[in-house]
Amino acid sequence: MRNGILNIYKEKGYTSHDVVAKLRGIVRQKRIGHTGTLDPDAEGVLPVCLGKATSLCGMLTDQSKIYETVLLLGKVTDTQDLTGRVLEERETQGLTEEEVRSCIAGFAGDYEQLPPMYSALKVNGKKLYELARQGIEVERKKRKVRIHEISIQEISLPRVRMKVHCSKGTYIRTLCHDIGRKLGCGGCMESLLRIRAGCFELRDSVRLGDVEAACAAGNLDKILRPADWVFEHLRAVEILEPYRNLAYNGNPFSLRQMEEIQKAGEQKPEEDQASRMESGDGKSRFSEGEQVRVYDAKGRFIGIYRYHGGRQEFRVEKMFLDREAAED
Repeated sequence: MRNGILNIYKEKGYTSHDVVAKLRGIVRQKRIGHTGTLDPDAEGVLPVCLGKATSLCGMLTDQSKIYETVLLLGKVTDTQDLTGRVLEERETQGLTEEEVRSCIAGFAGDYEQLPPMYSALKVNGKKLYELARQGIEVERKKRKVRIHEISIQEISLPRVRMKVHCSKGTYIRTLCHDIGRKLGCGGCMESLLRIRAGCFELRDSVRLGDVEAACAAGNLDKILRPADWVFEHLRAVEILEPYRNLAYNGNPFSLRQMEEIQKAGEQKPEEDQASRMESGDGKSRFSEGEQVRVYDAKGRFIGIYRYHGGRQEFRVEKMFLDREAAED
């Protein structure tokens, strides 16, 4: 079984579910999951997790995203994009660029967003878009989302090209709709490109055809990111050989049962293990609640642990160990 993450470029016409289904056929394994839906007409970054890395799906879905989108002013549709039925059309000739810029800037920060009916959210076990297709509209609760940054790249009214850095759960279609409503002329999303999802970027993404070619050539590992790549910002530690089964089984282990892995080219100080883990006053060099990447002596990634200072021990948060490989 393959374990890792593929940074897929989702093309137009595919749902996120379609991408997963096609990858199952290409890679020939069932355990595959995506990290957040993209509309069929949207393009861009869609990290897809394989094998043990599917444990990451929820964590990656929670990360912020960056999009490039085109807002079309003067048109309102039932889907809030151009795939839907036009509900209203208005002139935009009276609008000025200054008014548009000021309005869009006002959406930076937190704001309450009403999820669209044409979305995959569930109400009483049914997806909203399934109800919408039946002509049924149900009450939805507004949700707080955060627009970390919104910048205008080009204005050529009635179109506005924007880059949006936002929190999870943000609907760019709804953002476009809300901007149009605030301007008084209505608006919808004309196009959408996701250029970043967490640490995955558009420039490093691969298409389904690329994955198929890599599999045929036996080179899938060249484009498959290991699960620990996502956690490179965390300190890495190694469980000492006599205690490796503690980590293999997801049990806590102490400071004295591990060592910090040194960075490449960094020389270890000539001191014993206990000294390296403690500062001069005998306190741990790890902060309370700090997360670390844990490896065994052969460099196999075991999982993410969190430090608890009271007992001076590390406790498991998420396991990624391939037990079959570890037992080889």
